Amino acid sequence: MFSIYYSMFRNINKVVKILMVSDFFLNSAWGFLSPIFAIFIVQRITGGDTIQAAKVAGFAALFYWITKSSLQIPIGRYLDKNHGEKDDFIFMFLGMLIASLAPLGFMIASSPWHIYFFEIIHAVAMSMMIPSWYAIFGRHIDKGREAFEWGLDSTVLGAGVGIMGALGGIVSSLFGFNAIFITAWLLNLVSAFVILFIRKEISSENKSTPHFPPYIAV
Repeated sequence: MFSIYYSMFRNINKVVKILMVSDFFLNSAWGFLSPIFAIFIVQRITGGDTIQAAKVAGFAALFYWITKSSLQIPIGRYLDKNHGEKDDFIFMFLGMLIASLAPLGFMIASSPWHIYFFEIIHAVAMSMMIPSWYAIFGRHIDKGREAFEWGLDSTVLGAGVGIMGALGGIVSSLFGFNAIFITAWLLNLVSAFVILFIRKEISSENKSTPHFPPYIAV
């Protein structure tokens, strides 16, 4: 299995490869946390009241998606108006760092409004990260391999979410919620610092034309 994934990654250019790795860690962080989040709300936030916990979880999702959906388009338009990829890279990096604050916030949360507040923080972070990540990935994807590399990224992050989701349930049962939140925070940080390996490849030229590095067959 390892050799298969290695052969698939070998011929992918550096920028796309690093973005996939970063995407894996970011989605693994939230995959690790998501299976136990509702249980956390029941036990820590609503004192065992499952009906109230369902309301809190629902409003938490509302605050996240409304905030993220409201901000992504204006942020994307702003990024498109600027030349070069430097602004995309900065927004992506800062978004990943800000996203790492949410798990730490959940760790100290004690009331519903804490959950809503940190979901909004998470949403702001993702609205910064997602448009910029897609923009850089789309410009650097290898010409003639677009469907394969988009599919590979989806496969990689799906595997991360699935595996870490199972591990999250096991870890929470053995070590408690705080271990989950700390691990999610660390994985978020890893996703941010991984992309520093491509900072020299980020173009400062006009970014209106997609960049397709040449694909060299091996």
